[in-house]
Amino acid sequence: MQFGIFTVGDVTPDPTTGRTPTERERIKAMVAIALKAEEVGLDVFATGEHHNPPFVPSSPTTMLGYVAARTERLVLSTSTTLITTNDPVKIAEDFAMLQHLADGRVDLMMGRGNTGPVYPWFGKDIREGINLAVENYNLLHRLWREDVVNWEGKFRTPLQGFTSTPRPLDGVAPFVWHGSIRSPEIAEQAAYYGDGFFHNNIFWPADHTKRMIELYRARYAHYGHGTPEQAIVGLGGQVFMRKNSQDAVREFRPYFDEAPVYGHGPSLEDFTRQTPLTVGSPQQVIEKTLAFRDYAGDYQRQLFLMDHAGLPLKTVLEQLDLLGEEVVPVLREEFAKNRPANVPDAPTHASLLAAKTAEQEKQGEQEKQQKEGARA
Repeated sequence: MQFGIFTVGDVTPDPTTGRTPTERERIKAMVAIALKAEEVGLDVFATGEHHNPPFVPSSPTTMLGYVAARTERLVLSTSTTLITTNDPVKIAEDFAMLQHLADGRVDLMMGRGNTGPVYPWFGKDIREGINLAVENYNLLHRLWREDVVNWEGKFRTPLQGFTSTPRPLDGVAPFVWHGSIRSPEIAEQAAYYGDGFFHNNIFWPADHTKRMIELYRARYAHYGHGTPEQAIVGLGGQVFMRKNSQDAVREFRPYFDEAPVYGHGPSLEDFTRQTPLTVGSPQQVIEKTLAFRDYAGDYQRQLFLMDHAGLPLKTVLEQLDLLGEEVVPVLREEFAKNRPANVPDAPTHASLLAAKTAEQEKQGEQEKQQKEGARA
């Protein structure tokens, strides 16, 4: 099972000091957080994509390419790649290039985004959000798997004899997760292609997350990709820890109360009771995260949001030390217990390449036997 962190790249004032970091400081902080993730033994760093203030990650592949050059093991991903407002051709090119630079340590998460004004900025209509996600991903999927593409759709100009360059590393497309909080159409899309489904459940109660994942698993099996238990599932979460749980609550409360996403709403106590947000000791984080399996089943990737709401970099790095030293080692051990043998690990470039090679060898052997049978 993979463990990692994701960031949305918000530039938020620290409510305890009133200071707002500069965009440069925030961007550099995100890089420092990614490097720390590898240092403490995490598996994945994922960045969001936003094109509006107060966010800075408008060019995820630029940041991930820089992080790739400074890391050796970390899987580099996105927590949202806007399949609705980006051109699928550009996504195909950018992430294939990143694949080569990072020696395959790349996957990505498709999402529609939740900022309405972004759509017209890129010449799109938010009312077509689902249709854009479906059509654009269909094209992207083909661009990575077909050397020459002829294509015509509703939302972009046709393609005739088009080849996306560079081609995916080793002829293996980056693995794709489809991220959604509330849209069953996206769970259906992930299932149709046999891709991963990531439910960023930090804002929703467990029963909603359970319904979405069960839908995806059932449809994954329906399309013949495997059993429901073999579907590829990822979950989000958010934590804030101190050795003493009371200290964690006291320190995090002002950040929660003023957070741009969930501030000025339910109390911290109500929110932690109703959602996966965990504020407390490392042991409390372990216990609550392990409980995700009760409604999600055995899953493949767990990402934590650590740097939201104006938390200073020093505090985030302290959180990562706790996550890497005290939480993730226990989670790895506990999640591995009683994990069925038929539940796959999260796909990586190496595993996808091995599967492709095995399939090619199988086909080659079948063709050989057919030829020998024809001679006989």
